[in-house]
Amino acid sequence: MTGLAESIESMEQLATVWRAMVLDRDPDADVRDLPGLAVRWADCRFAFWNCVTLTEVGADAALVAERLRQAAEIMRAKKQPGFLWLFEDLLDGGARAGLAEAAERAGLQYAFPGTGMAGDLLPVPDPAHPDLTFVRVRTDDHLRAYADINSRAYGFPSEEGRDGLVGSALWKDEVYAYLGLRDGVPVTCAGAVEAQGRLFVVLVATLPEWERRGYGEAVTRKALHEGARATGLTRATLHATAAGAPVYPRIGFRPNSPMHFYSLKG
Repeated sequence: MTGLAESIESMEQLATVWRAMVLDRDPDADVRDLPGLAVRWADCRFAFWNCVTLTEVGADAALVAERLRQAAEIMRAKKQPGFLWLFEDLLDGGARAGLAEAAERAGLQYAFPGTGMAGDLLPVPDPAHPDLTFVRVRTDDHLRAYADINSRAYGFPSEEGRDGLVGSALWKDEVYAYLGLRDGVPVTCAGAVEAQGRLFVVLVATLPEWERRGYGEAVTRKALHEGARATGLTRATLHATAAGAPVYPRIGFRPNSPMHFYSLKG
């Protein structure tokens, strides 16, 4: 695939996967495909399930400014905070150059960076790590542990992470979600879910005190291995944070579009 095609794929994967995640959290969630905007907003306390993203390709500066204004207006109407996800490569050169100023005018503030990644890399070998055993997420206790690892890793209060995951049927039945246990204690986690003929890797995290030991890579490989074995799929996609970005090329992912996350100004 070309660079632009992979950036479009990355945006479309977000819209597809987040539709399922948000509706799993709340069947009455705000899930809309508007001109140039995809709204995927559960309005829950887990901010990652509250998402708006720009969907047009080659948008110029004036159009992007208008979409940012519309996105901020949608976000202000919600009870719970969330993020605008923006894929830089979908913008034209002028829109990229003026992005910071346009976001400022819309009342948005830069939160953190990300990177879209993809690769024709499946299947991957069944991983082994000398410190870890792997358990598939099947119970609410598993989901609670999965949520708590993400909350610690991303700086959320534990009750916010749990609000996004505990009680989910989707995560127990359709996501190939795994915990990595060290001496019986969950320390790392990763999930993979089928979306439009691909496996999408979601919510990879490791407890801060156990980072830089290869745990995140190992549990991601486990989720991909089991997902590919069950589905027969050969392509995978993900959205990496800055912390995770160095890990995924070792598995076979290639970066595509830089991503920007924005929240409303306080």
